[in-house]
Amino acid sequence: MKKNFLLRKYFFLSLVLTVVVFFISCSRTEPRIPFGFIELVYYPVDGRPQERFSFFVIAEDDDGFENLSELRLVNDREGLEWILDLEDWVHYEESGSHWIGSRSIAMVEGVTLPRGLYRAVLINKGGDKTEYRISFDVPETPRFPFPTLNIIDGRYRIDSMYPENFFIVYDQQGNILRTMIIYSNEGDTVDLNIPGNGRLLALWAQDSEYHTSALTEAVSFQ
Repeated sequence: MKKNFLLRKYFFLSLVLTVVVFFISCSRTEPRIPFGFIELVYYPVDGRPQERFSFFVIAEDDDGFENLSELRLVNDREGLEWILDLEDWVHYEESGSHWIGSRSIAMVEGVTLPRGLYRAVLINKGGDKTEYRISFDVPETPRFPFPTLNIIDGRYRIDSMYPENFFIVYDQQGNILRTMIIYSNEGDTVDLNIPGNGRLLALWAQDSEYHTSALTEAVSFQ
């Protein structure tokens, strides 16, 4: 009798452990997007500003960043979708957060990106996903004229109506070395504290309120 009781007790405990293990193994956690944005960037193309777009989200997953597999940007009204995987997206860390996205979202033949509501869809390797809605309502036409940067005989001059302006320093191969706030619209390049291997400068003008920026072509300052 005692033996049968112990067998039943053992069977019951085994059943409980099996159920617990089953639920643990089947439990799934969705990734998370605490924040995301779409930013409009104007680039000069054949002397005219053309729209390009930056799209980034903060990506989180309880199983680690490495468990993420795909990020999508979707406009349901227009039937548009961009799909990024770990080979496509740009990834950087800032203040402990993982940002992923792209700086080259574009429409074909220079068509403007439709304004309105977008969905950012983040998917992990287990197929679990989450969504984050982004309202992209920047002005249809530029609020400010396209900025200019001129460098002659070691002196620079910028002409920009954008609220925030920065220099981007590149090396000879086009790699970004440094981003610097511009405090004066003109001056000597030797006073800019440019790294020794810096060869080119570009002007990055930004309007944070409307998530709009403009990037000039890089100019040699040597």
